[in-house]
Amino acid sequence: MNETLIALAVIFSQLSLLAFGGGNTILPEMQRQVVDVHHWMPASEFSALFALAQAAPGPNLMIVTLIGWHVAGWAGMLVTSVAKFGPSSLVTILAVHAWERFKDRPWRRYAQLGLMPVTAGIIAASAALIAEASNTTAIAWAITSFTVVMAMTTRIHPLWLLAVGSLIGLAGFGQL
Repeated sequence: MNETLIALAVIFSQLSLLAFGGGNTILPEMQRQVVDVHHWMPASEFSALFALAQAAPGPNLMIVTLIGWHVAGWAGMLVTSVAKFGPSSLVTILAVHAWERFKDRPWRRYAQLGLMPVTAGIIAASAALIAEASNTTAIAWAITSFTVVMAMTTRIHPLWLLAVGSLIGLAGFGQL
């Protein structure tokens, strides 16, 4: 159990420092570590925990806490939560202080412009990973593809798209 807790602490503290541009940017590496490297759960279970974390109120990275719970109970939940949220919080506090200190510098704008495509690409990779683990049928892929197109080309609120996808799933069409 101690080896598992140490592994959880190392993995999630590293992920904490890599979560640049938002928590979902680390989902591909989190999934690789939890599923492929340590074999703590299959990809389908990781995807289910992600869906549960997204449906629950609270931080969008509640999956970290759920993984800790799944792998090592209460101790795992505590270790993963502190390891994930502690280091990044400290770095954020320091970065905000520095960002405010240099608020009038012209390089700040260029740094922000350069980071936008990187962040968008990392988030797209996370979405692709979750779609790959979740979609087991051609119909599920069609629903996902349609939702992506609608989200990218219209101004429909994402919650409406989620509601439509949920109704399709409840009707049983995603399981054909």
